[in-house]
Amino acid sequence: MTPDKSMNVLIVDDYKTMLRIIRNLLKQIEYNNVDEATDGAEALARLRSGNYGLVISDWNMQPMTGLQLLQEVRADARLKSVPFIMITAESKAENVVAAKQAGVSNYIVKPFNAETLRDKIERVMSHA
Repeated sequence: MTPDKSMNVLIVDDYKTMLRIIRNLLKQIEYNNVDEATDGAEALARLRSGNYGLVISDWNMQPMTGLQLLQEVRADARLKSVPFIMITAESKAENVVAAKQAGVSNYIVKPFNAETLRDKIERVMSHA
């Protein structure tokens, strides 16, 4: 199943440069409906008021981490089935396990390119 490239994607990172990088990578693979949030609380507010087909969130954020955001999303009846990709700088086994237990759809280790992003999105959407 090919993902719907017109779906709304929410990218979450407290680092503006990273948001720009992810937005550019998404544009390269033809996802143009991209919203940004710079922290977990803002992301939750956007998710609750919008209609998103995918969340791509950084792990290391303050004050709410990507893992906490994921837990909030999975605990929300209306949001719990939204595909969620976590971006992390370290692929520590315990992080991966924690994210899996919290219900992450997939994760990406930095640095990554448009190809990796496309593969992960396609993998996640084929199971959605």
